Amino acid sequence: MSQSLTGIQEQWKSLEQEYQKLQETHRKYLQKLDEISKLQNNCSSSISLHRKRLKDLSSQVHKCIKGSTGDDAKTLCDIKEKVKTQEHAFSEMDAFLPKTNGLYLNLVLGNVNVTLLSKQSKFAYKDEYETFKLYLTVVLLLFSFMCFFFVSYRFLDAIFNFLLVWYYCTLTIRESILITNGSRIKGWWVFHHYVSAFLSGVMLTWPDGNLYQTFRNQFLAYSFYQSFVQCLQYYYQSGCLYRLRALGERHNMDLTVEGFQSWMWKGLTFLLPFLFFGHFWQLFNSLSLFRMAQLPDCKEWQVQMCGLCFLVLFMGNFFTTLAVVRHKSKSRNQKPKSM
Repeated sequence: MSQSLTGIQEQWKSLEQEYQKLQETHRKYLQKLDEISKLQNNCSSSISLHRKRLKDLSSQVHKCIKGSTGDDAKTLCDIKEKVKTQEHAFSEMDAFLPKTNGLYLNLVLGNVNVTLLSKQSKFAYKDEYETFKLYLTVVLLLFSFMCFFFVSYRFLDAIFNFLLVWYYCTLTIRESILITNGSRIKGWWVFHHYVSAFLSGVMLTWPDGNLYQTFRNQFLAYSFYQSFVQCLQYYYQSGCLYRLRALGERHNMDLTVEGFQSWMWKGLTFLLPFLFFGHFWQLFNSLSLFRMAQLPDCKEWQVQMCGLCFLVLFMGNFFTTLAVVRHKSKSRNQKPKSM
């Protein structure tokens, strides 16, 4: 037998042994997966049952606490606080258990489990979302700058609008997955991405003509400013979130947003003028489009539809930001009084 054949046989024996070990490891892996699935189902059903019992107990405590005094009232208040603590703990547990997808994720992805099982996976996905948002915002900033100052071709505008549609649609999917995994994003800051995706789609279908060319530069300038403010927000919000997480004042899955939230009150109020200017620019865009719609040569349905979208964006962004500022101002004024 030649030396080369002997060497081949030895290598095959070694590979066969490794294959046997790999098969055993894979068998254990499948067994653990089955055990994890059973544990997940047990945890979910136990939490659901326990929540129901807590709800019943809370209603009983609420009835009894009205007519109680002294030690009884103190005991009932303690129970009420402990119930709240347990409810909060269940919310933390839920973030690591499979959940039924909402309507949007079911339509886009189907009935697929998107719950990430480890903290590392959740944080990695959140960080990847933030990085994606930053990179695409920079690309949109440069693209809008180029289209505004250097080129004026309809097909490049179409590419820009298609990029906006893809960007906002991708954000809505990723944000839905992040919400499933424990991220707390306020309703409007998610919904306004749906409105922005629809607006970009309408802009994409707007045919070239006098009215389109009249609004083109105004829209590109607005897009450039919006991308600039979003980059500004990402830079300062990410730093602020990092400090607040280190102090234990914010949840680890909290995200940067394209608006103003209560946690930004400490250190980020200087962003408010930039935000309000952008909100009123949306109103200006809406009014400009509604005026264009009154012109006798206006035949495109996109004019009124874009005007309506900008009006919805202005109202949602402006009143949501105003509500946050008003709430924080009231809470600040109440603190000295209570002291």
